[in-house]
Amino acid sequence: MEWDLRNTPSIEESVRHSDIVYNLVGRDYPTKNFDLEDVNIEGAERIAEAVAKYDIDRFVHMSSYNADKNSISEFFRTKGRAEEVVRSIFPETTIVRPAPVFGFEDRLLHKLAGVMNLVTSNHMRERFWPVHALDIGSALATMAEDDTTAAETYELYGPKNYSMAEIAAMVDREIIKHRRHINLPKRIVKPMADAYNKLIWWSQTSADSVEREFIDQTIDPKAKTFKDLDIEPGEIGNFTFQYLQNYRSSSFYDLPPATEREKREEKKYLHVIDDQ
Repeated sequence: MEWDLRNTPSIEESVRHSDIVYNLVGRDYPTKNFDLEDVNIEGAERIAEAVAKYDIDRFVHMSSYNADKNSISEFFRTKGRAEEVVRSIFPETTIVRPAPVFGFEDRLLHKLAGVMNLVTSNHMRERFWPVHALDIGSALATMAEDDTTAAETYELYGPKNYSMAEIAAMVDREIIKHRRHINLPKRIVKPMADAYNKLIWWSQTSADSVEREFIDQTIDPKAKTFKDLDIEPGEIGNFTFQYLQNYRSSSFYDLPPATEREKREEKKYLHVIDDQ
C-alpha cells in the first residue's frame, strides 16, 4: 500500500485495519526533503496518532541505542524525543532500541569491507555491542505474540562489546585484505562530511555520523533485553564468513572462515610447556 510520511490520511489508511503496527521508519542522515526531526519525530508522531485514532491493539516503535533527548548527536537526540512523543500519544507503545546491526546488506560489516570507508575521526575507538539482524527480527515477532511486552522498553544488543577498530580487524582477517583507514580531526571531517552528504542523495556519511564516532553505546539498566524474550543473540564473529565471503579475491574465495584457518595454523605447532 502506498503511503507518505507527510500525508496523514495515507498513514491512517495503512494502519486502520491492523492488529499491530511496527514503526520501522527512521533516518540517521538528513536529505534536502527530510531532516532528522521530520522523520524521527514528526513522522513517528503521525504514525502514533493514527494508531491511537483507530485504537490499534499494539504499537511497536523502533528507536535506537543511545536514544537520549539531551545527546550531543542529533540522531540520538531526535530518537530520544520521539520515544517521549509516541508514549505520550499511545502509552502502551513498546519501544525497541537496537544496537548497531549486522547482517545482509548492513551498514557495519559491508561498510568496513568496502573501499569507501577510508576517513575516520576517532581512531575507530567507538565501542558497542553489535547485534544480528535476524535476532532483532525474532524479537519483533515475539513481541507480536506476547502482550506482556506492551508498554515496555527493550535494549537489544549482542553478547560481546567491541570497538570499531576490533571489528575492522575481524573484517580484514575474513576478507584477507587490509582496508586502510585515515584518521583526521573532527573539526576537519565534520564539515567535509556535511558537504558530501548534501552532494549525494544516498547514505554515505554526514556531520552527525562523525559526531557519533565519539559516543560509546550505553545500556539502560531499567530496560528489558533479549533474555526477557528467551532469545540468545548471535556473536558477530560467527557470521563474518557468511556475510563477507564475496569481498575476497578469487585466489582466496574458497578458503575456510578465518576462525577455521586460525585453528588449522595452531595445529601446525607443537607447544612445549617448560615447568622447570
